[in-house]
Amino acid sequence: MTITTHTQHWLFDLDDTLHHAGAAVFPMINEYMTRYICHHVGVGRTEADRLRTDYWARYGATLAGLQRHHGIAPRHFLMQTHPMESLLPLIETSTQLPLWLKRLPGRKWVFSNGPQHYVEAIVRHLGIETQLEGCFGMDSFGLTPKPRVAAYTSVLRQAGIRAGHCIMVEDSAANLKTAKRLGMRTVWLSHQYRKPSWVDWRITSLLDLQRI
Repeated sequence: MTITTHTQHWLFDLDDTLHHAGAAVFPMINEYMTRYICHHVGVGRTEADRLRTDYWARYGATLAGLQRHHGIAPRHFLMQTHPMESLLPLIETSTQLPLWLKRLPGRKWVFSNGPQHYVEAIVRHLGIETQLEGCFGMDSFGLTPKPRVAAYTSVLRQAGIRAGHCIMVEDSAANLKTAKRLGMRTVWLSHQYRKPSWVDWRITSLLDLQRI
């Protein structure tokens, strides 16, 4: 299978796709979430950790469980648990990423489960804002996280593009499953050898996109 050259629309995930977040950023966000739950739900640290992971597993986002069961205000939670003054110093930048995106043909968006202020701040930090048509964080598509269909349809509607004209690039195979079901072509950024049937291409580096 090859990528054709007419009217490509790229939907890029952010964390662990356009930058490496797992080693430093995610543990800090998890720590902020645990502290937030302790303070605003009124439970001990062990229970807060359990709620954080349980709600993420059950609803796709910790916030969804906190809203449903504890009446937590979304914007307050997202701002308090994603303080950019603490997170941005942990994120490495590359002079190659903006140049690489510029050379990649087609229009490009970021589609992330992170909050909007977090997504926009990291995009600026990476120096890629001029290469993108726009950014979509979770609060811009109704706080319904990937891989739920509503998140994708909201982004497609706002961007004014059709799923069949999109290529989605993700480190999460589960998120790509929904994209494929909607008619997108899918690129999985992973070092795993086997790829699921709904993944069109598996790559180990973003640079591999130019060789597909």
